[in-house]
Order: sequence, then C-alpha cells, then structure tokens
Amino acid sequence: MNKPTREQAEEAVRTLIRWAGENPEREGLTDTPKRVVKSYEEFFSGYGTDPEEILQRTFSETEGYDEMVVLRDIRIESHCEHHMLPIIGRAHVAYIPMTRVVGISKLARVVDIYAKRMQIQEKLTAQIATTINNILQPKGVAVVIEATHQCMSTRGVHKFGAIMQTSHMLGAFREDKRTRQEFMDLITSPNKSGGDI
Repeated sequence: MNKPTREQAEEAVRTLIRWAGENPEREGLTDTPKRVVKSYEEFFSGYGTDPEEILQRTFSETEGYDEMVVLRDIRIESHCEHHMLPIIGRAHVAYIPMTRVVGISKLARVVDIYAKRMQIQEKLTAQIATTINNILQPKGVAVVIEATHQCMSTRGVHKFGAIMQTSHMLGAFREDKRTRQEFMDLITSPNKSGGDI
C-alpha cells in the first residue's frame, strides 16, 4: 500500500470540511487540515513501531522471583476502526515470569503501541496478551481493558457512560481459577495510598 503524501492527506481533510458544509478557506479553518494531519500522526503512531522489539530486552537476575507481576490502570487512548472515534479507558496487564522479567515501562509501551492504531477493543486486548506471551514466554499472561467508546456515546445509540470490559487470559490465568481470581482482586481493589502512586 502506498502511503499518501502529507499534501494529499491535507486535501482529504479539506474535502471532508466541504462535505460537512463548511468553507475550508474560512479564516478559522485554513490551518485545520494541517492540524488534523498532525494529530493523526500522534493518534496512529503505533503503526511505526514494532511492539515485539520493545520487549526484547529482558532481565534474568530475578533472585528466583516467580510471582505475579501486575501493572494496572494504564491509560488507553485509541480510535475505533469503524468510526475513527476515540476509545478512552485503562488496561490492566499481568504476567507470571518463567525465568525473565521486563521493565514495567515496556509493558505500558506495548499497550500504547497497539492502542495507537485503528482498533476494536477485543483485538487490542488479545494483541497485547499474545505479544507479551510470545516474547517473554511466561507461565501466564492476563490483560483486562475497560473503556468507553465515543462511537457509542456521541452517535448511534447515545449511551454515555457505558463501559466495555474485555479480557484475554493465557497459560496459568486461563487454567487456574485461583490465579485468575487473584489477578481480578488486585485490579479491582481500591488504591490504598489515598492518591496517585
């Protein structure tokens, strides 16, 4: 697929402005195509990064640590592939190391890379879990995403505040109910610090 030029992308925005019934040459709209294209570079920056490469640097000096590693409340900003409207929410990611661990910022980066693509929440959840499982090869991986979809709240059925929850469990989290329940308890327990951690 040949990627259009920036100029072509900006002209496409002008076309949409005209289609909406506005004049793209009006003072308040003259720079809008440039701004929209620039924002798209940020919204969809995940296409330019390989999430598997992010997880390649792992650490084996764990002093035998083999319990659950959980990173919760990772903010997600994505866009639905059907209407290109925002999906806003949070992800909770866990894995149980076999022999290696990865820096926690790398887990957040994998979430962000997949989120910064046109998505459906179900696919996003599975992609995150599968990538972590393939690269780290842990005893198990769990991913839960809770999000609101503006394609549902600002158009169509107009159900503001509805939250969609998806999960993808692999290995020990799928096979062992106690492990899965421990993870769910951890991500639903209130923040006992009383504020930001």
